[in-house]
Amino acid sequence: MSASHGRTSYGRSKSHKGAVSLFILAGIAVVAAGAFVVTSAGKVSLAGATGSSGSRSAKLVATRPLPSLSITSTTPAPGATNVAPNTGISVTFSAPLASGGPMPSLSPAVPGKWTQPSPNTLAFQPSASFAPYGTETIDIPGSTSGIKGTKGQILPANASVVFSIAPGSLLRAQQLLAQLGYLPLTFNPSNPAPVAPQNEAIAQPGTFSWKWASMQQYLQSMWTPGQTNMVTKGAVMAFEDQHNLSTDGIVGPQVWNALLAAVAKGQTDPKPYDYVYVSKQLPETMDLYSNGQVIITTPVNTGIPQSPTPNGTYAVYLRYPFQIMRGTNPNGSHYADPVHWISYFYQSDALHGFYRASYGWPQSLGCVEQPIPTAQKVYPYTPIGTLVTIAP
Repeated sequence: MSASHGRTSYGRSKSHKGAVSLFILAGIAVVAAGAFVVTSAGKVSLAGATGSSGSRSAKLVATRPLPSLSITSTTPAPGATNVAPNTGISVTFSAPLASGGPMPSLSPAVPGKWTQPSPNTLAFQPSASFAPYGTETIDIPGSTSGIKGTKGQILPANASVVFSIAPGSLLRAQQLLAQLGYLPLTFNPSNPAPVAPQNEAIAQPGTFSWKWASMQQYLQSMWTPGQTNMVTKGAVMAFEDQHNLSTDGIVGPQVWNALLAAVAKGQTDPKPYDYVYVSKQLPETMDLYSNGQVIITTPVNTGIPQSPTPNGTYAVYLRYPFQIMRGTNPNGSHYADPVHWISYFYQSDALHGFYRASYGWPQSLGCVEQPIPTAQKVYPYTPIGTLVTIAP
């Protein structure tokens, strides 16, 4: 592979010594009886050659070949980890650089600008945040079409520097989710000035406040800023669902990429914040909240003692308009029941519509059963990520 198409890590260059050249002039070999001259362009110049049979021998004067250009340091350093998402980049070379040459590039690309703050250094200032958890590569062009020194020095080959971005701050993810409308809380930054785009992944000082006191009493004990909790998980799942991501409720690399893109575009949650509260106090009831207001109250059935509906708060993770539910009854017999408007929230337990002669007391095998017409009205308000509280 030739140097012009190869790739090498920075700081290494190759020189070729001891090569013997035979120069042919008009079909006659001219043997260097003296010295030779190497021009600044790296070409050989013959002194005193006649171009005949050699009545005058060629006089050549020798000079040292020009040194290659090399990379002396980079920021971040090669292989660096936990790099801040708002970091700047610099590449320093062994000699002053010629102006007007190519600049390094980043992969994946990040908005920003390359400049030459000093004769030997190229620098990049991002105008957007690097995505947390990501891996970034600085590609530095070399060879004859690459970066050159002011005296024509050439970086022998393309070079690359790889570094990784630090994991994202969960607190900052919560702040962004609140800003985009996926949480039942508002984030109030201490500094009202807009956050610089390159700092969007950096946690900002400020406080959270609840949007609706009507739901705060149920959810407050499950919410802690900067810590994993069900309120955050439900919001992440809702965000993932709307951005066609796997709905695992984890703020990983893909979620961070989508979050930063949504903030840059101002893509807020187009749906209301919905919440379901089920009380097992007889008669059993279910309240559906939308943006803090109870919009539907209905009698429901929860699980019988042999197969109770578990108490707690869970997030809807799977939905179907219709399904044949199959399973085994406590007595060992099997069932295959048609059910409607299904929103699964815990294992095989779901909110759904099912025909019963009456509602308001334990009759199911763990699901929360509603009258079918009511379930049809509830279904649009229980998308992926909707929190469901089962209270004793």
